[in-house]
Amino acid sequence: MKPASTKSGALERAHEALRLCAWETAFKEFSSADRASPLTADDLSYFAMTAHLTARTAECSEIMTRAHQAFLQAGDRPRAVRCAFWLTFMLMLRGEMAQAGGWLARSRRLLDECGQECVEEAYLLVPIGYRAVQESDFDTAFSSFAKAIAVGERYHDADIVSLARQGQGRVLIRKGEVARGLSLLDEAMVAVTAGDVSPMVVGGIYCSVIEACSEVFDVRRAQEWTNALDQWCTSQPELVPYHGQCQIRRSEILKMHGAWSEASAAAEHARERLSHPRPQPGVGLALYCRAELLRLRGEFAEAEAAYKEAAELGQSQQPGLALLRLAQGQIEAACTAVRSLEQQVKAQAGRSRVLEAYVEIMLAAEDVTCARAAADELNAIASRVNTTFLRAMSLQAQGAVLLAEGKSPEALPVLRHSLELWRELEAPYEAARVRGLIGTACREQGDHEQATMEIAAARRIFEQLGAQPDLSSLERCNATEGASGSLLTSREREVLALIATGKTNRAIADKLFISEKTVARHISNIFNKLDLSSRSAATAYAYQHRLV
Repeated sequence: MKPASTKSGALERAHEALRLCAWETAFKEFSSADRASPLTADDLSYFAMTAHLTARTAECSEIMTRAHQAFLQAGDRPRAVRCAFWLTFMLMLRGEMAQAGGWLARSRRLLDECGQECVEEAYLLVPIGYRAVQESDFDTAFSSFAKAIAVGERYHDADIVSLARQGQGRVLIRKGEVARGLSLLDEAMVAVTAGDVSPMVVGGIYCSVIEACSEVFDVRRAQEWTNALDQWCTSQPELVPYHGQCQIRRSEILKMHGAWSEASAAAEHARERLSHPRPQPGVGLALYCRAELLRLRGEFAEAEAAYKEAAELGQSQQPGLALLRLAQGQIEAACTAVRSLEQQVKAQAGRSRVLEAYVEIMLAAEDVTCARAAADELNAIASRVNTTFLRAMSLQAQGAVLLAEGKSPEALPVLRHSLELWRELEAPYEAARVRGLIGTACREQGDHEQATMEIAAARRIFEQLGAQPDLSSLERCNATEGASGSLLTSREREVLALIATGKTNRAIADKLFISEKTVARHISNIFNKLDLSSRSAATAYAYQHRLV
């Protein structure tokens, strides 16, 4: 055994490292001291914290269990309960609910036997609230968090008050009270940014609040709190768990602002940080972010490999993979994937992105009825949540469907409103896509000068971003329009050419793999746009304009 002075020196260095937030150094010094002689209950709790902040999950649980037992042996049941709370909380986050329930029950029994009031009562209310959230029992969850806040404030415990308040905020968002919920999240973050909350709690609250902002597409709040998290992480180079999550959020924000190279670098940085010392939750999402950027740039093989790797790490590869299939021209595969996804994803946060992809893919498949239903549902969500990003997304979907329905006069103001909101958010890619739709709407109304301007503006942005698939699609559309000199869409020209060959609606439907109802709608649009009254007049037009 090493001399006592060695242990004392290691402990001194460990506590100095704690003061400097040098978590890796502190962990190693505590490890050294622990090998020399068993640590006290207090030092074990600090030791467990350093294991948590260096992403040593298994070691953290083992050391926290030792701290729990040491506090029991010392007769300090409240502190033993505090350790049991952290074990419960960490197990719940890992989805190990049976073990979490066991520790929670043990904590409750210990407090009952203790027979004294203490702040740990509040700590045990928080996992009850989280369990109620998982069961969608939002009233019980909100009540549990409220009681925890009351007890925590009585004992001036900023950790538990901030944890419970962010829990309340997320419950309100799930209940549809978005503005009130976001206000509570902001209040919870005040204590965090003021330095009132311990490192054991800070990172988790940051990530939870940013995730909640992302759920409701409040990108401005998400950006503000991501910047704050980035500063907190940067101030602690030896911190492991939260750097990666922060980089994922940075990647998403940079992508929206059109900084795709920087976004890709942030996603790769996140992957690296979350892969060491062992794969951590979130590494799959980092890969998904990278796959999305590869898809938008037209690097399809690399994107598919990244989606696959993300899926192997437990991250859903949808709706990105369905949109990849669409970009590859595999419309049937895209439809199959997105229809299955639409049936599976019911939670509001994920459903908005699913509905956005669903509208785009259904329009490509000319299933306007399904696209309309999805756009209407997306509009209902945007009305409830009322954030700029969701409103812009919803208006874009509505405008695209109106165009497909042959209602370009109605589509134009909707699309222009969407463009205004995307510009407000400084989202150039989305703005360019909307400008392409506006160009189509202008062309269908005969305003070719404005159409040319909008298409040219969209082309410039796609070129700057390197959005090759969108650029190619834009060029194909314009080349076809220029060749025919008509007001018709490419599908309407296909239908017109088949009419000119004498095919019936049923034969045209079979040829193009669409429904007879869709064929009838195309024919109605053709007759209205070209001011034709019969199939024979349509046939003459097709031959005159060399469409056959």
